[in-house]
Amino acid sequence: MKSLAKIQIQQIDNFILPDQKKAYFASDLHLGLYPYDKSSLRERVFVRWLDQIKDDVGALFLVGDIFDFWYEYRKVTSRGFVRFLGKLCEITDRGIPVFYFTGNHDVWVFDYLPTETGVKVFYNAVEIEINHHKFVVGHGDGLGSGDLGYKLLRKAFYSKFLQFLFSRLHPNFAYYLGHTWSKQSRLSKGVFEPFLGLEKEHQILFAREYLKQKQADYFVFGHRHIPMDIKLNGNSRLINLGEWIINNTYAVFDGQNMELLSFHDKNEEKKVNIIKM
Repeated sequence: MKSLAKIQIQQIDNFILPDQKKAYFASDLHLGLYPYDKSSLRERVFVRWLDQIKDDVGALFLVGDIFDFWYEYRKVTSRGFVRFLGKLCEITDRGIPVFYFTGNHDVWVFDYLPTETGVKVFYNAVEIEINHHKFVVGHGDGLGSGDLGYKLLRKAFYSKFLQFLFSRLHPNFAYYLGHTWSKQSRLSKGVFEPFLGLEKEHQILFAREYLKQKQADYFVFGHRHIPMDIKLNGNSRLINLGEWIINNTYAVFDGQNMELLSFHDKNEEKKVNIIKM
């Protein structure tokens, strides 16, 4: 198992939720994912969810792959997503912290999102205490051993030199490349990959290894598109947030307890298979 010392986990300030407020967690919206008309509908659904939680949200955690492809030039950013971005501004303007974690699809967030929308951007997992409960939060890609090909690709994504070269491409061509790559990947892999089991899921193995050295109450990840609520050592739990392409799953922490739920838009009923062990 990869040493925790080699996995960058940032410790950030502890947080106490205001009275009657909750922390909400969501990931893997993949806004901009082909076909684009469905992406637009998904954006509207997510904005309606944000409207639904606006009265009791005390902190919002967006845990990676919010966009299916994102790249910020100095003077140019992605077209679209104005409803979602406007809603982020509305939330942060009210003084509510929004923690934005980059994923493997939206790794190239630089200064536009934090400057224009007020979100706090994190490029690695973090340790944070919320109401005296310790959380480890991150997108969840590249954890544990194995998958060396992806880890090399991830390292390339973070290379300043390669980012400089990519920035030299015309935005129209750059976004064409990004969306084409993402589309081909999604068509080949599908929205979901199968659950690998307790002894093979990298996020679970990472959490177990972490608990040998440190304490945590909750591990909150995305990336796998599989909603999970897994009991670990003692009272520790691993929550995978699932996705918003089909199931619209999210987690909510009320200051004492964590729950994994699904947003039902306009009385629509969804039967979501949440893996609980």
